[in-house]
Amino acid sequence: MQEIPINRLKAVLAEKQRTGKWLAAQLDKSETTISRWCRNEIQPSMETLLIIAKLLDIDIKELLNSTK
Repeated sequence: MQEIPINRLKAVLAEKQRTGKWLAAQLDKSETTISRWCRNEIQPSMETLLIIAKLLDIDIKELLNSTK
């Protein structure tokens, strides 16, 4: 069974014309961590997703893929 990506971080960053490097600087995280989030290898916490949503001026739901 193929795993369904949980977050849409890579797509949303592209839509907002932001880079992983920019996000890493804003969150004081490594670019490697951001890259792993974007590839859905690991997931940010809900608290971190909320911060990301505020930084990108979007609803947190836009960062998540629907399960339906």
